[in-house]
Amino acid sequence: MKNMRSIHLIKPYFVQRRRLIATGILCLMAVDVLQLFIPRVVKWAVDDLAALDLDFSRLAVYAGYIIAIAAVMAVLRFFWRRLLIGTSRVVEEGLRNRLFSHIQTLSAPYFDRKKTGDLMAHATNDINNIRMAVGMGVVALTDAIFLGSAAIGFMLYIDPTLTAYAMIPMPVIILFTRIFGKKMHRMYTRVQATFSEMTEMARESFAGIRIIRAFNREEDEQRKLRDISQKYIGENMKLVNITGLFFPLMVFFTNISLAIVIVVGGRQAITARITPGDFVAFISYLNMIMWPMMAIGWVTNLIQRGMASLDRINAIMETEPEIRDLPEAHALDRANGHIRFENVSFAFTGDTGENSIESLSIDIPAGRAVGIAGPPGSGKTTLMELLTRRYEATSGTITMDGMDIKNIKIADLHCQMALVPQEPYLFSGTIRDNILFGASPDESRLQDVVQKAALDETLRMLPRGIDTPVGERGVVLSGGQKQRIVLARALLRDCPVMLFDDPIGQVDTETAAVIIRTIRQMAGEKTVLIASHRVAATAFADWIIVMENGRVVEEGTHDQLVAQNGYYARAEALQRLESTGGAAS
Repeated sequence: MKNMRSIHLIKPYFVQRRRLIATGILCLMAVDVLQLFIPRVVKWAVDDLAALDLDFSRLAVYAGYIIAIAAVMAVLRFFWRRLLIGTSRVVEEGLRNRLFSHIQTLSAPYFDRKKTGDLMAHATNDINNIRMAVGMGVVALTDAIFLGSAAIGFMLYIDPTLTAYAMIPMPVIILFTRIFGKKMHRMYTRVQATFSEMTEMARESFAGIRIIRAFNREEDEQRKLRDISQKYIGENMKLVNITGLFFPLMVFFTNISLAIVIVVGGRQAITARITPGDFVAFISYLNMIMWPMMAIGWVTNLIQRGMASLDRINAIMETEPEIRDLPEAHALDRANGHIRFENVSFAFTGDTGENSIESLSIDIPAGRAVGIAGPPGSGKTTLMELLTRRYEATSGTITMDGMDIKNIKIADLHCQMALVPQEPYLFSGTIRDNILFGASPDESRLQDVVQKAALDETLRMLPRGIDTPVGERGVVLSGGQKQRIVLARALLRDCPVMLFDDPIGQVDTETAAVIIRTIRQMAGEKTVLIASHRVAATAFADWIIVMENGRVVEEGTHDQLVAQNGYYARAEALQRLESTGGAAS
């Protein structure tokens, strides 16, 4: 039943291409029919030879028949491969696109639990297995049913008794196929799971290769990969033990059929119950049956592997986003930017009952700049993630312009906010590609955000300027350069709410001053939230809240907080001392 539930994933493609598939199957069946006539031609030639009633011209005619049949079969084979194998490629493409599209709808908690390597294995190896099952699996299954049945019909026409003897091993083959098929399905599932682990291990090692080499941990990583590879080999060898026994058994029982035909059919040919031509043709038909009988094993192999992969894909496709649009959610064109947190609490899944945010209440009028200060782990980033609905508040309400953000369509909510994350992420491509990120502004607008992000001097130093490739995850750039590119990307969006998560954490003091000046210019026009443990980043804000352990412990303007002599005042004094010491040195 589980497998049948998974079939719905590929059913639409069969429905859409049903005419092409039907045409492909008809071409395949036509090839099978033409194959059945070749033994008849051979029978005529052998009988004429046995009767010594054959000349060269008639042999040429028989040869011409075979060549003509082979030519038609070649043309039909092209069409069935084009149609049936082509369908498997369409299924592969469509299923991969659907999987990728669905994964993008899933919420952040899902990716906290799921490994990237596992998702990569789904998108590559699993879908490839499904393609093989849909393509060659359908072909082999059609051959097994149609060609096998038709060949048996021709065998019955020659001699029913000999056909009955030849079919003696068939029930045993069906029994073994049923038994081994279930075992292969379980083993393929385990093999695929281990492949996912190995893919994730390799991906993580390649992504962290610089750290691995810097700490001389190459041998440790090699050992880890060797261990997971050995596990993968072990699971595959268990599978090989099953398939290695299954396929030889299929061949063994088909050869038993051939041995029976040699003994029984040979005697009938000697006693003239059948002609020598019938005997030769019968063996040819039996050989045709041998392929479907062996194809049963191959089909079972392909289908079980494909179904195991389809079940894994289906498990993802059936995963519902934990955070999604509610039925009553409505569109929002452009917000004013009035944000309010009302008694909001939040705990990450798996936490031991302790909230990351505890009873948080903040009122941020539109156009105000609010600083969020506090030590690492105090909940600054989590607060922004709740506002963007990357995570859902456990309790309490977050509103924008008086509307609960849960009642705003997620896509529209995201259109109201531009985020500069704490950890800048760049995609492979050029600096221009990463700033634009799909947008298409005029060149003057692009140059404006580059300047505001203090990126213009950096671009002048690069050989290709803004069209410089950044490499994988921006590997050719410094942390500060990456952070400024991400800042330019956010500024380009021109959203009413701007979220800055430690925007100066990786830049020098002079560049930090330029970035802060740019952010200050937005105050009054946009609602600005800036989170940082550096006092210089939040000092200009209209209002500052100080968080510790998910709670607001202080709030006020910069001068008020310095006067309170709490965490903020101590941090300001320490950072001012560090800055003075750095200048003196």
